Amino acid sequence: MTIPFSGYGLGLRKPHYRDFLEHRVAVDFVEVISENFMVDGGKPRQILRDVRAMYPVALHGVSMSIGSADGVDGAYLARLRALVDEIDPLFVSDHLSWTRIEGFSSHDLLPLPYTNDALDVVCANIGRAQEALGRTMLIENPSTYIDFAPTDMTEWAFLDAMCARTGCGLLLDVNNVYVSACNHGFDPIAYLDGVPHDRVRQIHLAGHSQGKEMLIDTHDRPVPTSVWDLYAYVLPRLGPVATMIERDDDIPELHELLAELAQARRIGGQIGRLAA
Repeated sequence: MTIPFSGYGLGLRKPHYRDFLEHRVAVDFVEVISENFMVDGGKPRQILRDVRAMYPVALHGVSMSIGSADGVDGAYLARLRALVDEIDPLFVSDHLSWTRIEGFSSHDLLPLPYTNDALDVVCANIGRAQEALGRTMLIENPSTYIDFAPTDMTEWAFLDAMCARTGCGLLLDVNNVYVSACNHGFDPIAYLDGVPHDRVRQIHLAGHSQGKEMLIDTHDRPVPTSVWDLYAYVLPRLGPVATMIERDDDIPELHELLAELAQARRIGGQIGRLAA
């Protein structure tokens, strides 16, 4: 079972390594991309060890391929387990997507049909991964640009069933909810009402871009008002949760990200005062 953690953090990216190593940054935790550090020895691993000595760390994967009909890769899980054992992270997470088939990796987070057959595959893969890692995982809801017909359930019903069957937790990406809702025409409030609130352990907040015909989850802009509004809506419905800002392109100076994180803290504080 993943232990609940309340706090506010940032995604640790290369332009800010020095800031985190040389100064005490006003965050409660950082999150790193697991694959960037899944090597034995070397400078990246040492940097992560040094950061971990100062801050709690969450490991966030992008290529476990939870939705792969080929199953999760054993060698990948072994490398991730070695990193988990060394870092003792707050959370280990990956995406509700698939990236790999017959040994070929797309290096993209590809969508799944929300069918009972797909649910069986996902749950079997999560079960194997959790057993190999020796801990409960968090699975992140995706941003998607196509959908499938027919399906057996909504995405939020799929997430609910997945959590119930595997015992995994949720990494609720609020930006992904907004992007997918706009792209596919569903109500983001219905989505946020439908996910299993007691399973949410972490929240991602990020920005997106307007493509030619749909929104694109680019992580290259500040968190927009639309995403802040959804965050303020769902937060009072959750238990203890860790919130972080993601930025993966056009990365600004650290103080700009800390200003966004301060806004998340203000929203959390306002909700706490109302609840009291």
